[in-house]
Amino acid sequence: MIIREFLTRTQTASAAQRAEAAAVLARAYLYGDLAADEAWEAKTALLTLLDDPSPIVRRALAETCAASARTPRPLVVALSCDVPEVARPVLARSPVLTDADLVDAAALGDEATRAVIAARHHLSHTVSGALAEIGELDTLVALIRNPTAKITAGRMLRMIERRGAEPDLREALLGRADLPPEVRHAVGLAVAQALSGFVIDRGWLGSERCDRLRREVGERVALDVCEGSGAAGVARLVAHLRTSHQLNAGLILRAVLSGRTDFALAALADLSGQDHAGVARAMRDPRAFADLHHRAGLPDALLPALQAALWAWQDVARRATPVRGTGLSQRIIACAIEACASLPGAEMQPVLVLLNRYEAEAARDEARDAARAIAAAAVARETARREAETLDATWRAALDDQRRSAVSSETAQVVVPDTAVATVVVEPNNPVGAILDALPEQILAWYRTEAPAADPATEAATEAVLSSLEDSLLDQFRASRTPVAGTSAEGEPDKAAKIAA
Repeated sequence: MIIREFLTRTQTASAAQRAEAAAVLARAYLYGDLAADEAWEAKTALLTLLDDPSPIVRRALAETCAASARTPRPLVVALSCDVPEVARPVLARSPVLTDADLVDAAALGDEATRAVIAARHHLSHTVSGALAEIGELDTLVALIRNPTAKITAGRMLRMIERRGAEPDLREALLGRADLPPEVRHAVGLAVAQALSGFVIDRGWLGSERCDRLRREVGERVALDVCEGSGAAGVARLVAHLRTSHQLNAGLILRAVLSGRTDFALAALADLSGQDHAGVARAMRDPRAFADLHHRAGLPDALLPALQAALWAWQDVARRATPVRGTGLSQRIIACAIEACASLPGAEMQPVLVLLNRYEAEAARDEARDAARAIAAAAVARETARREAETLDATWRAALDDQRRSAVSSETAQVVVPDTAVATVVVEPNNPVGAILDALPEQILAWYRTEAPAADPATEAATEAVLSSLEDSLLDQFRASRTPVAGTSAEGEPDKAAKIAA
């Protein structure tokens, strides 16, 4: 009955009318309380709408059925394979589609369709991996900015490998809260690579010089990423650097000279195969560290510099002396240079060259930090001066307003009904007085200098005490002190004289 009535009413209807009827029928099937026979007929009618020649009808059907889990799977799969404007609502929201359906749709669809799939909620590792391999920039950015998408570190590294030169991709990656340390390091390398290519294209530096600068930037980024990553994050970064052939002796030496002993410990443990506790003990013992150095496969010429740097850091820890920042330390580098300069052999020359380059880099970093501190202090002083000038100008303006109000109040007059002229005194707007009026009475009493008003009860009590004294006591007191003048007409001492005595 439902199929016959639906087909009869939509046989001669326009595309807009058929689209409205399709949406009504879909809502009735999904959310209506239909009997089993009626539900089967409604489902059959919905499937017949897939053959409607107008995409408007099929899109209305897709938008109505997209978010429901009760939508028949054949209907959802058919709509997901339709033209892009029909398939996108289903691909964006339908919970009926499986990972295989989404991967197939991403492989066969256009870039806009892939971007829609990338923005789905709770995207699985499988679909994210497929999009990372075949998606272009818009799809990759949409995938990275999807906080519910599950993306492995390997897929993120693959994105950087494919499109790391794009700043939008790097910005989107840095915006993720769950960005692994190795991916953050790869983003830093991508930035260094982009800048190096720009400098080489401009002809400012040679390719060899840019390659060395890029390696040094990569080393600095690797150590900066360790900040706040924890022991597990540092070990994960070290493993990534080793597998990508970026873990070398120069990076370990830089880590020790910078005080990043956590990175050096993880690197030596990874290279030597020893546990972290054993490596930590060896880093405090010269003989044990020499054996550890040999097990890790580091060059022998590097051993004196590493030992001198480690002992210098231990001395700093014992004396609790402050060391600038978290980068290369000139004090530690000087100790390493002193330990290597007295050793003979041509193999020490590359180590000394490397140490001298590190020393120059540390000096420039310290100069930059000092310049920033001086500039920040100057800005703070200038800001304080301007604020003081603003407050002074505001205070002077308030005083000027008070004076003008006082002058105008003296000359203000008003005409009364009997044509007499009366002078009206207006209370001036005194900001100081307003502040004083707001103070509590107890605080104001502390600053008053006038004598307090006489209390009648206190005076009466004093008079009663003096009147009760005998005359002999008062005479003895007067004899011991300078006589006080003043008696009453009846021969009794004056009350004022009693009080004065």
